[in-house]
Amino acid sequence: MKCPYCNGGESKVIDSRPTEDGEKIRRRRECLSCSRRFTTYEIVETVPIIVIKKDGSRQEFDPQKLLGGMLRACEKRQVSYPLLEAAVKNIEQNLRADFEQEVESVRIGELAMNELKRIDEVAYIRFVSVYRDFKDVESFMQELNALRNQRQE
Repeated sequence: MKCPYCNGGESKVIDSRPTEDGEKIRRRRECLSCSRRFTTYEIVETVPIIVIKKDGSRQEFDPQKLLGGMLRACEKRQVSYPLLEAAVKNIEQNLRADFEQEVESVRIGELAMNELKRIDEVAYIRFVSVYRDFKDVESFMQELNALRNQRQE
């Protein structure tokens, strides 16, 4: 690690601890050339997840885009932002656990629907109605009845 002050190439680690979110390691270092201290962060390098859209195009998975869709579904509902962030993080972890570099958008939609069903049923119905592109009231009612039946079981 090069020193940001003198460009010296040798340093020693004085202190090492995880960040609050546990996603990074914070390291305090001391340059062996100029004795000045500086901080570095170590993170896990992840391979991007590529989403295969319904039209066959591909784009990098964007958790913020997914969060935005879930936020719209939860509009005017008593659902906290941290709860939705945790749901998106859970979805991303599920995708990474599959060890697939490419994932169909349908899989992401299904995971999002499962998370919303657990969090808020009204938000779930809103998300499903857009995601599945209901063409008529009958298909909407079928989804509502399926949800009601699952609830009674």
